[in-house]
Amino acid sequence: MSIQDIKIVRVEKPETMNFILGQSHFIKTVEDLHEALVGAVPGIKFGVAFCEASGPCLVRWSGTDEPCIALAQKNAQAIGAGHSFIIFLGNAFPINVLKAVQNVPEVCRIYCATANPVDVLLVETAQGRGIIGVVDGSNPLGVESANDIAERKGLLRKFGYKL
Repeated sequence: MSIQDIKIVRVEKPETMNFILGQSHFIKTVEDLHEALVGAVPGIKFGVAFCEASGPCLVRWSGTDEPCIALAQKNAQAIGAGHSFIIFLGNAFPINVLKAVQNVPEVCRIYCATANPVDVLLVETAQGRGIIGVVDGSNPLGVESANDIAERKGLLRKFGYKL
């Protein structure tokens, strides 16, 4: 079998919305991710979609927020890689839920967890599509200065991640 094509799919989302892109291995993923997310952050707003890789090969989905669910469904269809999942977060950051997501037994890999613009790199064969990586955000423009360090630390304190 040979590679037929490499595709690039841009994740479509509002500029500041966070998401997690990953790979798992079983249809039970949708329910287990849902349970992990609601257990990690009370009142969380999210949408998750999972690309089933066998049987009817449907985009399976769940969530607590219609706009997040719609984004997850749309992006899962555009990516179209078997056993991939995407979670859009409405009122939480990936840092609040990432360990819970990683601890779901079906989760094999996390490609990214970000609010940045992301291009998903896909390989396509006669069998289907697979994610080969992501481009997350932009290239560095330099090394941070003392002022940049102070701003970074201030931002972390503002969000409550450091004292």
